[in-house]
Amino acid sequence: MGIALLTLVLHDVSLRAEKGATPPRITFTKTLKGSAPEYMALSIDANGKGTYDSHKLDEPSSPRPLQISAATTARLFSLAADVNNFQSVDFDSHRKVANMGLKTLSYEAGQEIHRVQYNYTENRTAQQLTEIFEKIGNVEEHITQLQYDMRFDHLSLPQTLAEIQEEYADHNLAELSLLIPTLEQISSNPRFLHLAQARAQEIMRNINQQK
Repeated sequence: MGIALLTLVLHDVSLRAEKGATPPRITFTKTLKGSAPEYMALSIDANGKGTYDSHKLDEPSSPRPLQISAATTARLFSLAADVNNFQSVDFDSHRKVANMGLKTLSYEAGQEIHRVQYNYTENRTAQQLTEIFEKIGNVEEHITQLQYDMRFDHLSLPQTLAEIQEEYADHNLAELSLLIPTLEQISSNPRFLHLAQARAQEIMRNINQQK
């Protein structure tokens, strides 16, 4: 299903490119006051190109570009297709559960726009989509923290990298290749602690072995 869907998606992208149209796009947002971050938005098109944004609710948006793998892109669009690209679906369990954050999944392809919102879902496809997006978001949040540490708090780099290693071991991260440019900067900069450089190199080795 994933391979077949990817073929169809790539064919659709090709046709749209010829017509100068925008490729289909899936966007996931999550809003939860008091969490870190309070708002996050991850948008991916059928080419794997997208943006990530996270901030407190009273702060302005500042999305940054990213590129994810063809395999993850295919998986996202395959899962979306399994639920009719969010058209006329209800993902919320409607159970009395704690506020786990208002989540929104949307699909856009030209004039076609479908959107669904939920707090907690028992729909397996929705759970899988949520998990993938949140795991990519986890990686992007680590990039943000690493870049902060590199600029303002060198001594915290080993701890931040140790947290990445722990989440990696617990399978809480997706699209780890997004980390590589930042890890390369850490591992090659003699201003940073040797422990930070060693951990950055070890994480990169693990990422490259996954490919």
